[in-house]
Amino acid sequence: MSEEGVKLQGFSRVQIVEGKKIVGDSGWVGPNTVTNLGKQHYLCELLAAEAASIQVGFMALGIGTAPNASHTHLDGEVMSSTERVAIAYSNIASITVEFQGTFASGFVSTTVTLQNIGLFDLSAEGTIFAGNIFASSQCANNQAVYASYQIRFT
Repeated sequence: MSEEGVKLQGFSRVQIVEGKKIVGDSGWVGPNTVTNLGKQHYLCELLAAEAASIQVGFMALGIGTAPNASHTHLDGEVMSSTERVAIAYSNIASITVEFQGTFASGFVSTTVTLQNIGLFDLSAEGTIFAGNIFASSQCANNQAVYASYQIRFT
């Protein structure tokens, strides 16, 4: 009898847009880090149908480093009135969930160097499920950001 391991990997893509022109694109980057709390609260409890299970509902961008397994937050998370955006999701090919978020122009008050992204629970103050780092990119307050984050089961 053979054993098969299931892997959970995340890949992200961040595009900075000015008007209708893409001025920065990280391309698909990964795999990411799924945090310990992500594994416990988002996956194990959900699979066990626990009432306290948590679902992914928000996305954030930051200026810090990649999260590690013990993180509960995104390092250097951009702080403003729109620091986290609600996300939409879709299933892709039955083994991938894609989350999409849009950060409208003006979400930063000054030019920042974005370099990480994270997924969070349904509470705007929630803990991080997974996060990733990408090649840093300058984002000005007149630019919007479109971000996609795929969680793939392999």
